[in-house]
Amino acid sequence: MSEIKPDALQKVLGDIKDQRPEIFRSLVIIAYLDGKISLSKASELLGLTRIELQTEFKSQGIPIRTLSEDDVIAEVEMLRACC
Repeated sequence: MSEIKPDALQKVLGDIKDQRPEIFRSLVIIAYLDGKISLSKASELLGLTRIELQTEFKSQGIPIRTLSEDDVIAEVEMLRACC
């Protein structure tokens, strides 16, 4: 089996996000639950703030991991970019 190229993967994920947003959301949640992405990255991918996504996760019974150093850095960078 050949290796998947990052550009091809990005295109497929973009297509899924546009055409099947519920599947994209599920993929993001799975990646978060598997520890592959942080809460901040998941919120960025879903177009929400970290607090909004954390609130949604809590209401759906999805466990919230404590903030990692990467989460804190990502949050600071997001705040710097918007403010």
